[in-house]
Amino acid sequence: MDAVVSVFPNGRKELHTTRSWDFVGFSQQVTRTSAESDLIIGMLDTGIWPESQSFNDEYIFAPPSKWKGSCQASANFTCNNKIIGAKYYRVNGQFPEGDIQSPRDTEGHGSHTPSTAAGRSVSKASLYGLGSGTARGGVPSARIAVYKICWSDSCYDADILAAFDDAITDGVDIISLSVGGTSPYQYFEDSIAIGAFHAMKNGILTSNSAGNSGPGPQTVTNVSPWSLSVAASTIDRRFVTDVQLGNGEVYEGVSINTFDLEDQYPLVYGGDVPNTQAGYNGSQSRYCEENSLDKHKVRGKIVLCDWTYNGTIIAGALGTIMQDDGFKDAAFSFPISSTYLSTNDGNKVYNYLYNTREPTARIIKSTEKTSESSPFVVSFSSRGPNAITSDILKPDLSAPGVDILAAWSEGTTVTGSKQGDKRVVPYNIISGTSMACPHATAAALYVKSFNPTMSPAAIKSALSTTATPMSSSANSEAEFAYGSGQINPIKAAHPGLVYDMGENDYVKFLCGQGYSTKNLRIITGDKTCCTSQTNATVWDLNYPSFTISSSKKTKITRVFHRTVTNVGTPVSTYRAAIVAPEGLSIRVEPSLIKFKLMGQKQSFVVSVTAEISETMISGSLVWDDGVHLVRSPIVAYASIAKI
Repeated sequence: MDAVVSVFPNGRKELHTTRSWDFVGFSQQVTRTSAESDLIIGMLDTGIWPESQSFNDEYIFAPPSKWKGSCQASANFTCNNKIIGAKYYRVNGQFPEGDIQSPRDTEGHGSHTPSTAAGRSVSKASLYGLGSGTARGGVPSARIAVYKICWSDSCYDADILAAFDDAITDGVDIISLSVGGTSPYQYFEDSIAIGAFHAMKNGILTSNSAGNSGPGPQTVTNVSPWSLSVAASTIDRRFVTDVQLGNGEVYEGVSINTFDLEDQYPLVYGGDVPNTQAGYNGSQSRYCEENSLDKHKVRGKIVLCDWTYNGTIIAGALGTIMQDDGFKDAAFSFPISSTYLSTNDGNKVYNYLYNTREPTARIIKSTEKTSESSPFVVSFSSRGPNAITSDILKPDLSAPGVDILAAWSEGTTVTGSKQGDKRVVPYNIISGTSMACPHATAAALYVKSFNPTMSPAAIKSALSTTATPMSSSANSEAEFAYGSGQINPIKAAHPGLVYDMGENDYVKFLCGQGYSTKNLRIITGDKTCCTSQTNATVWDLNYPSFTISSSKKTKITRVFHRTVTNVGTPVSTYRAAIVAPEGLSIRVEPSLIKFKLMGQKQSFVVSVTAEISETMISGSLVWDDGVHLVRSPIVAYASIAKI
């Protein structure tokens, strides 16, 4: 049929799961415009918990007249002047057992993300006293439109595309999507890339989570150049959970533990209490997997485990002490009192257990500590390079995504476990690039509130070129971990210069990448054709960063053509400043550009010669007018075989 532009399997996508805004320098007292309350975030997620105080509409006027959406109301859900629209999607009509057929969130994720982006200020918010303070979104007066695409069994491509279409028609100003595949897909096989392209055509930026499959290379999944891909970085707060043994020794672990075992309790080793009736032995039960332990022998005790168990309840146990050599840069909640030790400290607990007649332990409620090394990109955050287009830098930037307190659904528990976890809370602390994405979404909307006519590419450029540089000393993957750096919303609102582009630029890029006219139409949805006039190299896409890859170690030169648009001081002069480490030679012509008007464009050429080796090298180009610093990373590396 002529109306069908493509057919591909209805695959599944997964969710990428107070102090954070202050940490990036974005206080409650920042200057705001009245336009913020007319801006609408389209949240594609698990729905929303409308009764949360983060979404109350007290003193909020009616929705802006541009809003064309609706509220799919039901007996248990109504919208208000904060949540101005809500819909749910299940194209195949088969709803998972126990899920609510309404926009209501029963997972928690879909309430956490919009409150991070646009939640109203709620004082004294906490998770059982942890993270206590004022919970607030980055743009608290913005409106929220909810598109429930995710259910207990995942998020389907058909539902994602249907939601994109509705969000565009409804009149949202930005789409926030903390969802992605387990691996990157070609643009014409990726529902998110296709939906984001259509959004871009309609002047709407799509903000995506980078993925939670790090720290391995080439794991970032949302890689289309027309969307914003956001990595997760830490803030200057972390949660620790101490273990006190019967001999008085105390060991610091990592978790978000709301329980406090006030007394010492018997301590057993998982390998000593296997569920033999179910066929388990000690070599298996030491990992404390579900049903592997003898519930009679662990009841009322604390269990030492040789791995981080998957969060299911250990039947009858009071708590668990987990040990392994995994990363400990993010804390997670468990259904019972739990902490996560290094193997070094875990061995000390093990030795105490085996050299004590009646070993005991106490797991203490978590406490907050300052993280002096922040910000750095957390280990789970997916890394570049870009598996689809190796010379486009991904992720684009980073934002807080670790230990974030925000609204939660009271239709679920702290951990989401329905067995053993009875804690139902209005606010929860979780981590993920899913949490980083709405920070970037809010920052983008803040930029738009000052610059209402900016295109999606211009907003993305403003965020990228004003991002706070991060250090490779904490992340050896450098820009492949954090992109341009950590968001800086205040600077992004006044970027000075932007690298702008539109649909035609992306079409030329896609043609230059070898996509056929047939494949191109899958992305564009129109009659676009690839010709010699619409064929451009990736290095000429007006992207706010510069990337060179080679399949082998060699010396290589690439020439980039760029155009910047003046959105700062009408009469201004910018000088190019270069940072180039050994192995990287960068030349900019002209190195001085002058403007006389707002909106005026100036073009320049960047020539980069790189000694490609086994390790990536990076530098930067900064345009400086004495007021604005417009910074773009320049990265060169030996590419990995494409996925």
